[in-house]
Amino acid sequence: MADERIHDSDLDKRIAAAKAATERGHSSEEARAENRGWAVGIEFVGAVLVSGFIGWGIDNYAGLGTSPWAMIVLLFLGFIAGTRRALKTSQQFDTDPTTGKRGH
Repeated sequence: MADERIHDSDLDKRIAAAKAATERGHSSEEARAENRGWAVGIEFVGAVLVSGFIGWGIDNYAGLGTSPWAMIVLLFLGFIAGTRRALKTSQQFDTDPTTGKRGH
């Protein structure tokens, strides 16, 4: 029985050391904020890239003779859509999930 307590204590110490090593000084709040930033950035870049790719496809494969204007217009629209989506996502992160009101 005493042997089990020693092993449990040793295991607890090893788990605590592993957690400390993986956190690298970041709190869970900082990690959440970083993840939110990545989410906003990826949504923005994705909107711009997808719209640009669609414009490129129209210019090259639709046979409409729009080159390069479809890609330019759709890149611009993708930038606007990405900005709107990033702002909307940021506002969702700022709201309190329990009350639905904006706050820290």
